[in-house]
Amino acid sequence: MTKWVYSFGDGRAEGRASDRNLLGGKGANLAEMCSLGLPVPPGFTITTELCAHYYANGRAYPPELVAQVEEALEEVGRIAGRRFGDPERLLLVSVRSGARASMPGMMDTVLNLGLNDKTVEALAAASGDARFAYDSYRRFIQMYSNVVLGLDHEVFEEILADEKGRLGYDVDTEFSAADWLHVIALYKGRVESELGEPFPQDPRRQLWGAIGAVFSSWMNPRAVTYRRLHDIPEEWGTAVNVQAMVFGNMGGTSATGVAFTRNPSTGEKALYGEFLVNAQGEDVVAGIRTPQSLTEAARLEAGSDKPSLEKVMPQAFAAFVEIAGKLEAHYRDMQDLEFTIERGKLWMLQTRAGKRTTKAALKIAVEMANEGLISREEAVCRIDPASLDQLLHPTIDPDAARDMIAAGLPASPGAATGGIVFSPDEAEEMKGRGEKVILVRVETSPEDIHGMHAAEGILTTRGGMTSHAAVVARGMGKPCVSGAGTLRVDYRAGTMTALGRTFRRGDVVTIDGSTGQVLAGAVPMRQPALSGDFSAIMEWADAARRMKVRANAETPADARTARSFGAEGIGLCRTEHMFFDDERILAMREMILSDTEEERRAALAKLLPMQRADFVELFEIMAGLPVTIRLLDPPLHEFLPKTEEEISEVAAAMGVEPERLRQRTEALHEFNPMLGHRGCRLAVSYPEIAEMQARAVFEAAIEAAGSTGAPVVPEVMVPLVGMASELSFVKGLIEGVAKAVLEEAGVRIDYLVGTMIELPRAALNAGEIAGEAEFFSFGTNDLTQTTFGISRDDAASFLEVYRKKGIIEQDPFVSIDVDGVGALVRLAAENGRAKRAAMKLGICGEHGGDPASISFCEEVGLDYVSCSPFRVPIARLAAAQAACRR
Repeated sequence: MTKWVYSFGDGRAEGRASDRNLLGGKGANLAEMCSLGLPVPPGFTITTELCAHYYANGRAYPPELVAQVEEALEEVGRIAGRRFGDPERLLLVSVRSGARASMPGMMDTVLNLGLNDKTVEALAAASGDARFAYDSYRRFIQMYSNVVLGLDHEVFEEILADEKGRLGYDVDTEFSAADWLHVIALYKGRVESELGEPFPQDPRRQLWGAIGAVFSSWMNPRAVTYRRLHDIPEEWGTAVNVQAMVFGNMGGTSATGVAFTRNPSTGEKALYGEFLVNAQGEDVVAGIRTPQSLTEAARLEAGSDKPSLEKVMPQAFAAFVEIAGKLEAHYRDMQDLEFTIERGKLWMLQTRAGKRTTKAALKIAVEMANEGLISREEAVCRIDPASLDQLLHPTIDPDAARDMIAAGLPASPGAATGGIVFSPDEAEEMKGRGEKVILVRVETSPEDIHGMHAAEGILTTRGGMTSHAAVVARGMGKPCVSGAGTLRVDYRAGTMTALGRTFRRGDVVTIDGSTGQVLAGAVPMRQPALSGDFSAIMEWADAARRMKVRANAETPADARTARSFGAEGIGLCRTEHMFFDDERILAMREMILSDTEEERRAALAKLLPMQRADFVELFEIMAGLPVTIRLLDPPLHEFLPKTEEEISEVAAAMGVEPERLRQRTEALHEFNPMLGHRGCRLAVSYPEIAEMQARAVFEAAIEAAGSTGAPVVPEVMVPLVGMASELSFVKGLIEGVAKAVLEEAGVRIDYLVGTMIELPRAALNAGEIAGEAEFFSFGTNDLTQTTFGISRDDAASFLEVYRKKGIIEQDPFVSIDVDGVGALVRLAAENGRAKRAAMKLGICGEHGGDPASISFCEEVGLDYVSCSPFRVPIARLAAAQAACRR
């Protein structure tokens, strides 16, 4: 019989941390903490395998599950000295989700389960605090009705707000026991009127309802969106954790809180977090009350007049500090902890690896390596390569004038500017139109996830440093200011009021997530300086990796940026990008309009010195590092005007009749230009173009070698080759020019001639092509297009549908299709090297900056990857991690 339920409690557990795939992250870590002898309320975990069974069998459970749950529930009661559903020895439980990957706030939780009209009186008698008991019951009704019965939580918030207004209260803690009894009656009345039946009183019906709701929440829209954004497979499923309740809302000696063993924003080695006295866990992150600091140092730094946990409950605080240190040492990573203090006794409810900013991740990894807690290799593997992009986001220029309209908490670092939007749907819609927006909310909820992803930054008027907005924004690498309490947001009117000024939808603001400031208008930004921790990780990564990392660059600015980020050469210089300058485009168009070879050569002669100067600068910037220059690739029509107005303007500038230009444009028109007269086909039709470019390359190489003193070995790349005979023809042109240039200069330089493998035929016949090519560079953008038979410019309209329906896991233009495109790359690499053992192999499509694709490149044995300049650090780190995994 399959075991679906695993118990923990009283210092024993049936699972361990290593069982996270089976028990989910929460369940595995609860079991581990229990085994470590830490104070964990007893409970049990229903496995992720049950989630898979649930969906595979029409949301039905296996018959043996009920007995296993009952047995585990009895054991929880035995350890706690209580019994579920028994008013005489009342046991209440929480029901929480727990996927193997942390998904904060995405799925559902139910607390205080087991309360009903009868057991709430037992809780009041046992605790000696009727107010606490009724508060817990009203919380349960609200949470259960929302999560299990499907009622909007706003229904209950409206009732509560009305009662506060009627009674003249500001906060929930002012309600008396009698007040809460009245609220409970109103809540139950609303449930019955909305659903046509009373709120369920049977504790076991409540329990199975909650279990089903948690499993169902794995497929709710916000969870689906979160999984898509974070590449979490649907088949992983979630576990369900049922645990004996402990209460942080049992008076002044009780509390609840969230903490990190190190600062998740900066990485500083200091306890970081918040707590509330007389509260339950959701109060801390919901922003309903202002949380208090854990430590006196943090309180003083925040300028708060509310006492710290260290001051209010010194014994519980000391026990918590000891446990926090023990867990960080045990897991060898910064931990995110949840705890409750019930009448002075500390209980641990969760530990997990804490989400952190990239800046913090770097600092923590480097310091832990220096402390000897982890190795340097482990430190390198701790950093998500894609997250390094956070470090490249702009920050506000320190010399810029700041028109500050509000200040909140610096919840997630970096700065962002955009037009104000007040709803996540509007943020997503405007993002789709290419507009930058700041999502402004009173507080965010998991339902806002799509809008948070679309926005440049997030601003909330409520919530602390561990609020939903703060945690999710840090995970996304987006700037966030939370708890800007002086702001007033009116969703209905579409306004934000600050210091007497009103800002409307679309008005531009800037938020500084590093200081908590909210500024009117757009503010000048500057690129951040990379920290010493970044340099250390990059140095360790470079020591670990095998593959080289080059950059795709054709401008001096791109080349210099690439060098500053550690690029080891240029893997792709797209020469066509050099021809769109106003002066050059005229000469290019003149060449295209020419009727004879002589006229074309005359026009190309005007381009030669410009092209040569470009190459000289690139060679000088790279100072002896390899530079791969691709000959002209796109079809010629791309250089010609499109509309009648443009044709008239260009014709006037060139001194030709508009009709002549129109006729040439029409003559060059192709039904499918990306599969037409382009790449090496242009060099075959118009050899003079390739000859001009080759001359510019070799003359520039000679000049740059003389100016830098570093030998230049240019790599000339012929695009879109499908047959060895094509490459042989174009290579002959290049070699002829090289011979002439070198004889004219009286010097000798080495150079390579190679090709892009971007057509299936080239990949299949790589062995034959290798007889001519001295290197292969896989152009995976076109190789993906031609392998799938889809256009990368148009595929977005249906590829996302494919993803959502599970037909593909990832957009093949974002991450390489290992089974199809990857198979061609592997075949070409093997056959190419079989023909030419010293064949240099690289990749220069967009996949060159994608960590998953880089891992594949390491597996295949490519020599280098080439990517955009700003992705060079990502590629360096990903290449190191790929090497460490082999």
